[in-house]
Amino acid sequence: MFIHVVLFVVKPKEVAKYRRDSLMWARHAKKSPGFLAYRSMKRYGAKDQYASVYQWAKKANHDCFMRKYHGWLVSKSKAKVKVLDYYNLKQLDCLR
Repeated sequence: MFIHVVLFVVKPKEVAKYRRDSLMWARHAKKSPGFLAYRSMKRYGAKDQYASVYQWAKKANHDCFMRKYHGWLVSKSKAKVKVLDYYNLKQLDCLR
């Protein structure tokens, strides 16, 4: 499993727009092969930081989605956010 995380700084007045934008991205991702899940998260202990977390079956699925939609979705997004970092994670173990 491949997990892609984007960490943002989102000012309080932009949070509602960020959440709408995030769900727009997730709706498009959901239609893509290999998409498994999406979550928006607020980071505890860090002022105004939020994370968008995408789970994919394979990194190739994520890469295909990004090539096809990234530029277009950025142009459609309304929230003014600052990207702090991107994290690409490979799941090793899972216990449910």
